[in-house]
Amino acid sequence: MRRQPIQDPVTRAGGYARSMAFFAALVSVIALVMVRSQRAEPGPALAVLGSGVVLAGLALVFAGFAFVRGWREGARGIGAAILGVFIAALVLAYPAYAALRGLRLPAITDVSTDLDQPPAFSRSRVAFAARDGRYPPDPGPQAREAQRAAYTQIAPLTLDVEPDEAFELARKAAVNRKWQIVEAIRPGGRVGNGRIEAIARSRVLNLPADITVRVRPRADGARIDVRSATRLGARDLGDNADRIRAYLDEVANLAIALK
Repeated sequence: MRRQPIQDPVTRAGGYARSMAFFAALVSVIALVMVRSQRAEPGPALAVLGSGVVLAGLALVFAGFAFVRGWREGARGIGAAILGVFIAALVLAYPAYAALRGLRLPAITDVSTDLDQPPAFSRSRVAFAARDGRYPPDPGPQAREAQRAAYTQIAPLTLDVEPDEAFELARKAAVNRKWQIVEAIRPGGRVGNGRIEAIARSRVLNLPADITVRVRPRADGARIDVRSATRLGARDLGDNADRIRAYLDEVANLAIALK
């Protein structure tokens, strides 16, 4: 009777699942540190993060084999497999959420409050250098129609204040959102419209997005338009729309506080 537990079959897949999940978590943490560091190249860092996701998927596969053998043969090692599933689930939680959200949203990387005349990004040397020598391309009519269908609530903000005051509210809101302001030009002069160029970063991965804010004088106040464009990937997973909504809400709240 004392020898019976030793004679029970043991599935190695459970141990493999646990080890693979631990390794996936370690790789993902290292990749996350690399991605969030502005000194590291985002492309290779994202590739490392993707390898962590793949390892977590393999851990689930090994755990599946362990569960099958444990159910059929009563093999030991299910505890290690369960631990592997738990750790792999933690690694895959955010990627799975992002993937599901991406499936519901259009494949666009550029969102604007003005689809007919989107605010143009600055071509000045300072702004161009801040964007790493990149000028966001025009998304084209198909992408704009996809935005129109998916984000009907994205619209310009009209304020019944002087253009200079609206510009200050827009600038302060950008500071409150912790954007890196690259260029700020007040309304008036030959151009007429005010402009704020900024760089924002996503919360989780700290990936950069280029933003331009246009403050257009009106007879009854000022109109604020915003355009946000991500630099990496073929989908923004809704980040640009969320960023614009949060920013315009911030401007509106600042305007209300003045009254």
